[in-house]
Amino acid sequence: MSQIGAPRGRTCSRSPRSRTLRSVAALTSAVLAVAVLAGCSSSDDADEARAAAQDNAPAARDKVADGGTLRWAVDALPTTLNTFQADADGTTSRIAGAVLPSLYTLDGRGRPQLNPDYLETAQVVETEPKQVVLYKLNQQAVWSDGREIGAPDFVAQWRALSGRDTAYWTARNSGYERIEKIERGKNDLEVRVTFSKPYADWKSLFTPLYPKQVMGSPAAFNDGARTGLKATAGPFLLKAVDRKNGDVTLTRNPRWWGQPAKLDSMVLKAVARTDRADALAAGTLDLAEIDRSTAERISLALRDARAGRGGAEAALAHGPGSSITPSKALKSWALAHGSDDEKAQEVQAAREKNQKAIAAYATAQDTLAKYVVRKSLEPAYTQLSLNGESGPLADERVRRAVARAINRRELAESVLKPLGLPAEPPGSHLALAGQAAYADSSDALGSQDTEEARALLADAGWVPGGAARKPADAGTKAGSEAEKKAAEKKAGEKEKAGEDGAKKQPAKDGTDAKKQAADTASDEGLYIVGDDKPGERRAAPAIGAVGPETGTDILAPAPAAARQSAALLARAEALDTGTGAAHAAQTVPRGDKGVAGAYAPRGTAAPVTAPEANKALGKDGKALSLRFVLPSGPGSESLRAVGDRIVRMLDAVGIRTEVTKVSDDSFFKDHVASGDYDLALYSWPASAFPATDARPIFAKPEPASDGSLLVEQNYSRVGTDRIDQLFDQAAGTLDEEEARDLVRQADARIWAAAGSIPLYQRPQLVAAKADLVNAGAWGLAGPRYQDIGFKKRETSKGAERTP
Repeated sequence: MSQIGAPRGRTCSRSPRSRTLRSVAALTSAVLAVAVLAGCSSSDDADEARAAAQDNAPAARDKVADGGTLRWAVDALPTTLNTFQADADGTTSRIAGAVLPSLYTLDGRGRPQLNPDYLETAQVVETEPKQVVLYKLNQQAVWSDGREIGAPDFVAQWRALSGRDTAYWTARNSGYERIEKIERGKNDLEVRVTFSKPYADWKSLFTPLYPKQVMGSPAAFNDGARTGLKATAGPFLLKAVDRKNGDVTLTRNPRWWGQPAKLDSMVLKAVARTDRADALAAGTLDLAEIDRSTAERISLALRDARAGRGGAEAALAHGPGSSITPSKALKSWALAHGSDDEKAQEVQAAREKNQKAIAAYATAQDTLAKYVVRKSLEPAYTQLSLNGESGPLADERVRRAVARAINRRELAESVLKPLGLPAEPPGSHLALAGQAAYADSSDALGSQDTEEARALLADAGWVPGGAARKPADAGTKAGSEAEKKAAEKKAGEKEKAGEDGAKKQPAKDGTDAKKQAADTASDEGLYIVGDDKPGERRAAPAIGAVGPETGTDILAPAPAAARQSAALLARAEALDTGTGAAHAAQTVPRGDKGVAGAYAPRGTAAPVTAPEANKALGKDGKALSLRFVLPSGPGSESLRAVGDRIVRMLDAVGIRTEVTKVSDDSFFKDHVASGDYDLALYSWPASAFPATDARPIFAKPEPASDGSLLVEQNYSRVGTDRIDQLFDQAAGTLDEEEARDLVRQADARIWAAAGSIPLYQRPQLVAAKADLVNAGAWGLAGPRYQDIGFKKRETSKGAERTP
């Protein structure tokens, strides 16, 4: 069980019994506007916003040769083969996708589609009194040991992941805790799953599906499945994990009932990102995700090949020999054959070293010319996280000012345009363009506007020269610590009064309560992360006669991370952009489309103009400075380049930044997860089931009984009760359109809270052998492993694989 230490709180799963609902943050005019705005979002947005096209060299199966071995780079060998454990990684998922049942797979728009290899049908057959899903299994589907896939496997997986038996070391149980029972249907090929309460994301369950031999006991689940799988049921089998050589070998499954795998085998080779250029140049890989510099080198090799330049000529044109001019060559020759023996030996050694470098470069370029670069957009986005726990960013006006100072389009174009990829900034935290729940809700915050950013800062009390001014008296402005404490004290008295009043006053009519809820700006303010384990989620807080509490509570993050937090933390930590930034484009403010609350209140003094505008801001004798933490590793160049641009954008409105570069190993766990930052750049993966999977990232944190904070994955520490309610409602409705609308409403409120600013969808660059088909940059979709292979070559004797 991996845990992540943090100094001031605790990361763990929450139970309804151990959680006490607390009201949130100060209500602002932004909250009032968000409900109206979210209701106006077009249901056609997802269709209008197209997903980035896949680039995977699609080919019909009859054009793919039978046989061959694919050498596929992975970041590391898996520490476990159980995807439901905290230390499962991308390699674990890749193996599971090839050897285990996936009841639903994702299409090119990131939408779940029934997998006919395992299911004939799957549908909700009853909704009253309980939701019942009936699975009709493919009658040919069997495990590698010959046993039919059936209800016992479903039951074992449900019991292991329901959270009821703590002997199972599970990292997540999303949805499984909602299951009441699983039964055999009319025959062995039917499985009836009854839910204790409605669950919209039921299609996310039982993928991957493990055999009962793995899920049937805690020992098999916790330890046995880390190193081996007793049975599998995919187009490939797990043959061997060679930790000495860093390889995982998968071979064609002879019992596979579907279309047979084209490849004889796949070898997953552990190759670090920084070593992949050399591995490709050596010809030891067929498929690998790469960074921008490696992609550029392959493109250069291809241009040389098309121009008829071999590797030797390329080395002299732009390689190690490109700096050798005729005069330098003549001088070097003269020194190497001169009378000074010591100098001659030195120059001769240098010449030999240079010739070896030229030869190696030439060979590498000749090899790289056999690859192509396939590119799309990853199912993940990079965001700027604003830590709302304390300091200036605890004031939502300052967070909104930071957001309004940033030109998201410029940042997206700097990363994606040089790669020839779509550079539209994401309009949602919860879905990507093309997905069913996608709608651009960024108008809830507003676009880049320097003057609005300055006005918001002025309203929060941050003005030029403020760092030199001492407070006039003990009184402080809105958003200060003193006022917060007073507000918290008042809120506490109000809560107590509400409890006493509840005992004396009868509940109001339901209609009146609904009307009051509609007329009251729902809790929208600051808070810290929380991810409920599904099934342990808090109920939507009741809105009493006095309405929701309006105090602002900012809580600290966690000292220890539970398995569930560690699992999602690992997913985020594993993401890296792998691209560089192009020359900065001039910032051109776009027409503003923001809503109330994203602006300074009416009556705010006009912001100062240049040269005062760019001066550092201060308040009550303190300068406005934010600590911007960035990773320093070799794979994070693009992230740092984006960070530099953000620094300049903030500087233009008077916000100074202190950039701190830390090692890649400590960036996430020691800074982002523990809350030791003001600003940070990192990525989150997208999901086809945002009501379930995105809730932990944006849920409000809760205090534990020991005074620590239960922090999950909302590392911006900004959240509200209303956002949590919307997630719960979306997960609990079986009306798909209603669920999508609720997710969009939640997203609009997340934008308005300004704790996370999506900047761009991450580029996906993949080097592939030119004759490799049905493989490359899949975009939002997943691989279809049995179709991957090498294309045939037509000869007089028939079709053969290209050598």
